[in-house]
Amino acid sequence: MQGKVAVVTGAARGIGAAIAERFAAEGARVVAADMDPMAGDAVVGRIKQAGGEGRFVACDVTRRDQVAALMDHAIAAYGSLDVVCANAGIIHNTPFLELDDETFDRVVAVNLKGVFYTGQEAARRMVERGIAGKIVNTASVNAVIVPQGLAAYNASKGAVNQLTKTMAVELAPHGIRVNAIGPGSVATDLFRSAMLTDPEAMDRLRARTPLGRPADPAEIAGAALFLATDDSAYFTGQTIYPDGGRLALSHVMPKG
Repeated sequence: MQGKVAVVTGAARGIGAAIAERFAAEGARVVAADMDPMAGDAVVGRIKQAGGEGRFVACDVTRRDQVAALMDHAIAAYGSLDVVCANAGIIHNTPFLELDDETFDRVVAVNLKGVFYTGQEAARRMVERGIAGKIVNTASVNAVIVPQGLAAYNASKGAVNQLTKTMAVELAPHGIRVNAIGPGSVATDLFRSAMLTDPEAMDRLRARTPLGRPADPAEIAGAALFLATDDSAYFTGQTIYPDGGRLALSHVMPKG
């Protein structure tokens, strides 16, 4: 990715931070976007300390004007827009019968409309400049399987998969490739605080994950890197699942 310009949303922590740092390590000039300036600045600080180039931009992906300004900022700062990762997302655990309109709308606004705004604003600028760019959306194994209590999240991630396919088909004539990553369980800071202190929860995770562990965010970043480079030149409209084998498993793993 030497010399490429990459925008990553939801880049202040977790998967987004890992993607931003990996892209920078591979030579990209990275614009890290998030609603948390302190954490976002910390990510950019680590990028620069490692010898990379990056900057932080505060952005609410549910606001089209802010997403448009983000893309314009990247172009003004670095002169191009080669890779965009629509990674920003939220999750909310509520039983289906108790899920209210406000919560549903908020999850869908970030997880689906945010991907739509990010992809459309990026693609418009790529087309205007004749850039054969790459767009990588963050979906989830929850687009396929259904953990209980996550109706809004599951629905939003399923829609991201279909949006990814639609974008890929319509943008292919412009040379723009669009794919998605669908992670399984990932050991983010939130995951570590919630799961690693709960032996029963970890046992359940191991039972449904053939590799027997959550992913490190850096492992998900590796999948995003593949889709953002010419190593995946014949991939478009695909969702790849770094999930430790979870979707391949029809039951549970034996204890041992």
